[in-house]
Amino acid sequence: MPFKGEVLSIGALLDRSREDTGGPSAARGPSRVRHTAASNARRAADLLAAGEGLDEAWRFGVLQTLDDYTSAVRRGGVALGRGVFAEEPARTGSVELDAAFAALADHLAERDGWMVPAWALDPARAVAPWWYPAVPTIFRDEAEQESPRAFRQRGILITGRSLARA
Repeated sequence: MPFKGEVLSIGALLDRSREDTGGPSAARGPSRVRHTAASNARRAADLLAAGEGLDEAWRFGVLQTLDDYTSAVRRGGVALGRGVFAEEPARTGSVELDAAFAALADHLAERDGWMVPAWALDPARAVAPWWYPAVPTIFRDEAEQESPRAFRQRGILITGRSLARA
């Protein structure tokens, strides 16, 4: 089927984006983020329900949330970024993913100096005994040594590169 839409220039796309979001301003507040941990958790749950594995749900749920947080911080500072975690994510059907969303919120709050949301401190959001999301077996020793406190505390072991994004 041939494309029948309008092709916009980069400038026009940027203008349209600013009109849609009110432009890059910390004054918009945390409630103005488009994608959140809660919405990404819903997508991760949908992936699992469709038969996808935990590694895919990790990438398209947890790592996408990291990208959304990073984008929000660039646009509006930490105040906007923490809004990505304002709403508690519903349970995904995977204790591993539920723990990973909490660990990411805790990790970023500690790193960037904002208060960890109460939902992320729920002891039920932990894995027993260990989960290595998208960590090949040959890197598991590395993950056991490098995993940040917020992840390790919840039973999630990742390498230093696991949260590195392009």
